[in-house]
Amino acid sequence: MSLSSALFSGISGLSSLGNSMQIIGDNIANVNTVGYKGSTFTFQDLLAQSIATQSGPSQVGRGTAIGDIYSTFEQGAFESTGNTTDLAIGGNGFFVVKESGTENLYYTRAGNFRFDKDGNLVNPEGYIVQGWELDDDGEDTGSITNITLSSFTSPPEESTEMTIITNLDSDATGNSGALHASWDATASTYMPDTAYEYQTTVKVYDSLGSTHDITVYFDKTATSTWEYVVVCNPDEDSRSGATGEAKGLLARGTINFSDSSGTIDSSSGMTMYRFNGTDWTDPSDSTNWTAVSVNTAGYLTFAPDFLGGTDTAMTIALDLGSHSESGSWVNDSLTTTQYARASTTSYQTANGYGAGDLQAVDVSVDGIITGVYTNGQLIPLYRVALAKFQNNQGLKKVGGNLYRETLESGDAVTNRPGTAGLGSIASNSLEQSNVDIANEFVRMITTQRGFQANSKIITVTDQMLSDLINLKR
Repeated sequence: MSLSSALFSGISGLSSLGNSMQIIGDNIANVNTVGYKGSTFTFQDLLAQSIATQSGPSQVGRGTAIGDIYSTFEQGAFESTGNTTDLAIGGNGFFVVKESGTENLYYTRAGNFRFDKDGNLVNPEGYIVQGWELDDDGEDTGSITNITLSSFTSPPEESTEMTIITNLDSDATGNSGALHASWDATASTYMPDTAYEYQTTVKVYDSLGSTHDITVYFDKTATSTWEYVVVCNPDEDSRSGATGEAKGLLARGTINFSDSSGTIDSSSGMTMYRFNGTDWTDPSDSTNWTAVSVNTAGYLTFAPDFLGGTDTAMTIALDLGSHSESGSWVNDSLTTTQYARASTTSYQTANGYGAGDLQAVDVSVDGIITGVYTNGQLIPLYRVALAKFQNNQGLKKVGGNLYRETLESGDAVTNRPGTAGLGSIASNSLEQSNVDIANEFVRMITTQRGFQANSKIITVTDQMLSDLINLKR
């Protein structure tokens, strides 16, 4: 009698459809879970039972079972957020995270990361995001490691170049026979207004990040020749031997302009002299000055020392918009000129910067985490690593939006975002769950109807067994 077999067929249907409803319920429950990948399932029939018929042996099915449950790794939609460390992967790949205090690596599509109190970039469970540390050139160094901000300051950088672009009035008249001789660090006014025609000041940085004013005074000495001196505050001049009235006087020189074009002359160009440090008592004494040669970039340099320690002297190139090249002076598109209009400064700047504090971080599409500092510096810190597998279906879910590699998944292949088939990084974004509610509701309806139909198999078979028992009265 096959009635009992029908009962077990109905039970197998109830069991399988009950499990499938659990899968549907899990998908719907995680419809708002960041980076969640929905699961789907398939059914298969059980091994058939052979029975004898008039035409020979035949097979009768014995019910059903769930054949496979697998995740659908389709791309989820992106949700914009206001946090730069919220990351989403556009394409293939997983973020790599490590359990703190262990060597256990896990993989996730959920990029809701934050920096903890120790500077670690972590997920909500405290697992540390993995990536490569970057050198000063932004290149990867070593193997993947914890993304940890160990320093929240940007060290200062001393100035090595100062740029001043001016126009010096061609109609001006000279005010001083020797401009540098008018400097007197012992007087209340170091350089009297009557000694020069024009002056401009630029801030520079020493190696500790302190700022200092460098002033350049200009005065006309001939039709197309101007004298200039480079000075600093005498109280900040810590050069060895810098004393008396010449303290703060760093360099002097001349600028020769072309009579026809008003730009710096290509042949005579510029000159510069520094004090040789042997006698500061008389700045007008020509034996105190040493001629300066251009550096490798073609600029004249002066050498202040604001700290007065060992190896604290600086070398700063003075860029007036012209540099020496193969014995000739070549003017840039923006250069110092002598035109018939008021003397003015059109551009001035100096490189270098002071110390800065970490203000924010930015993450680029190739996974580079850049520190944004209060001193204006953008410093590459780390690159987020991504991993991929030959068989994503072989990954094991361990909760917390995490996966673990298995023999079925194969080993993780780690590489930069945007390379080797891996997706790109979207900052200020989170990948939403890829669960389609409409599709889940349709599957819920068909599962419910299937469950009802299988329950009818049991009730009808029970009625048939009752009728069978009632044959004997």
